[in-house]
Amino acid sequence: MRNKGHSTRKADITRKTKETDVRVMLHLDGQGKYAINTAIPFLDHMLSLMCKHGLFDIRLKATGDIEVDDHHTVEDVGIVLGKALKQTLGDMKGISRYGEATVPMDEAIASVSVDISGRPYLVYRVQFPKKSKIKKFDPDLVEDFLQAFVSNSSITLHVESPYGRNTHHIIEAVFKALGRALRQAVSIDPRVKGVPSTKKVL
Repeated sequence: MRNKGHSTRKADITRKTKETDVRVMLHLDGQGKYAINTAIPFLDHMLSLMCKHGLFDIRLKATGDIEVDDHHTVEDVGIVLGKALKQTLGDMKGISRYGEATVPMDEAIASVSVDISGRPYLVYRVQFPKKSKIKKFDPDLVEDFLQAFVSNSSITLHVESPYGRNTHHIIEAVFKALGRALRQAVSIDPRVKGVPSTKKVL
């Protein structure tokens, strides 16, 4: 799929398994509008922040076996979002490719660097001050979500939070930084002719 213009950078992806049913409609060049319902309120909140700061328009509906555990739903949402991002990028001609953002959230801070490289790789260096859940949400699921997202979007992602007292604040800083870094990386630069690589392919 070729990127003939911003209006083409849209995707509608569905994944249905015995454990989950996830549909994502993504418009890469949006205004930060979102309608998200995964039945996991904290995940909805974080994805909304990512969209708002990334200026992506997203409609996302997910149902899953959360009576067993949140893991299947969180991971499958990451899978479908990753596939949607990859589809919207098409041949990746004209994109900036790299993006980075550092976002403070009160006492916490997070830095995210993105390379739309065609090579999935996650470096995740986030330490939480305590292992307690946020309501029912397990903070360890953030890494699982990001790994699924990276593996299916074929991007390289480095995430780091060197300090923070509040687990909610740390994760919020991560998702805000992710949105801003992706926004920068997927942006079209009119000076870029073809694919931004000396290899001529990503």
